[in-house]
Amino acid sequence: MRRAGRAIHMAPTLGGSFEECPPSLLDFAARDRRWCQGNLQHLAVLPARGLYWISRLHLLTGIGSYLTAPLWLLFLLLGILISLQAQFVRPEYFSKGFSLFPKWPAQDPVLAAWVFGGTMGLLIVPKILAYVLLLTQRDNRRAFGGVRALAGIVIETLLSALIAPVMMIFQSTAVGEILLGRDSGWQVQRRDDGGVTPRELYRKYAAPTLCGVAMALSAYAVSVPLFLCTSPVILGLLLAIPLGFATSAGSRPGGLFATPEETAPPHVLLRANELAAVPGPLPTDALSTLRGDPATLKHHLDSIAPRVGRMRGQIDHHLAVARAKIDDAETFEEAVGYLTMRETAAVLNDRPMLERMMTMALGVTSNLR
Repeated sequence: MRRAGRAIHMAPTLGGSFEECPPSLLDFAARDRRWCQGNLQHLAVLPARGLYWISRLHLLTGIGSYLTAPLWLLFLLLGILISLQAQFVRPEYFSKGFSLFPKWPAQDPVLAAWVFGGTMGLLIVPKILAYVLLLTQRDNRRAFGGVRALAGIVIETLLSALIAPVMMIFQSTAVGEILLGRDSGWQVQRRDDGGVTPRELYRKYAAPTLCGVAMALSAYAVSVPLFLCTSPVILGLLLAIPLGFATSAGSRPGGLFATPEETAPPHVLLRANELAAVPGPLPTDALSTLRGDPATLKHHLDSIAPRVGRMRGQIDHHLAVARAKIDDAETFEEAVGYLTMRETAAVLNDRPMLERMMTMALGVTSNLR
């Protein structure tokens, strides 16, 4: 869109759109696996001609968000291996050739402290700024609970620190599978209460747990200080299964992590829940739904954008095939059965064809009477 000359703007205050988060950490990892594959596929888009630099930077940011996981894992593994080598292999401070001075291992604790401080700043400062902004907005401050939101931020930061090593293993595995050509597919995302069977938890979290055990033994074999330095990562990996149990329950309205849409749902969400709770089978297709609900049909017809003039020779083949199938059908139900998903979508976006389908439905009804 940017390359086509359109301006792109972020609209963070635009409301009226809702999406539930995955109900468990495993569901989150499954969705993250699909996103990882999509972002890594952008590597093929980066060399495309005509992209603005901000678009390339946007793509690189998405790609880097997943490549950092295997880089972090590689950093930890190399650090522990170097420490094991220094502990159990005799160091050579003098090279085999002639040298007057030894070659001491290079260490820069000041630079390491700056790297640690910068990393913590990138992780924590945005949350602090978001809370400060929340305090300046009276309605949002009340909706999120004011001081309660601060407690939620603190607990969420601690939980995120424990979950991060587990996601590091999941994302590193995903990157490896994608580079090997394994497609994740696009399964339907679960939106229920997030219940996960113990067998699935043990199977999925076995790899992070074993990585935590191996890392703990290796670090402790070097020294207790190294074990303590890596304890945040080790603790998160060792607690992978308990964290899986804890996150599979999901948040509850009124809790520290509840959003305003949970504590005071807007009307559109209440109505959606009411419709979802209606007993009995729902219509299997949109055309049948519109036929049985005149009010919804009217709203849908009013929402269809007017068709602009097309150039001769430009044919919507899905709509053309749908028109031929509708002409060949004798009843509304028969026409619905003929149409594919794409052809149905074409009919739903074309006012004359949709009105024709509804007229066919009325004609069948009158004949039956």
